Amino acid sequence: MPKVFYTQPDGAEKIIDASVGDSVMATAVRHGVTGIVGQCGGTLSCATCHVYLDPAEMGNFAAPGEDEDDMLECTASDRADNSRLSCQLTLSEGVDVHVTIPDEQV
Repeated sequence: MPKVFYTQPDGAEKIIDASVGDSVMATAVRHGVTGIVGQCGGTLSCATCHVYLDPAEMGNFAAPGEDEDDMLECTASDRADNSRLSCQLTLSEGVDVHVTIPDEQV
């Protein structure tokens, strides 16, 4: 079972046992993680689930597609090289994920 480590802007961390096949966004919303809104429900039509993925874990996921790349231009907080939409980060068996939630989503 993968674990997702959500770090808030103030450094507080919440660790959640997640389900394989779920997204980092869906897991956050289901467990009430503050700061991940997921306004569009994971349909890749907003940027309210923006996170900063641990740079060491970038290789665990496919690079952002064109649609995600376009949506990352609309984030409320500054985009970084490790910015991802958490709805596009699908959890795999044995792969823990560490993300930092930005200061703003909307």
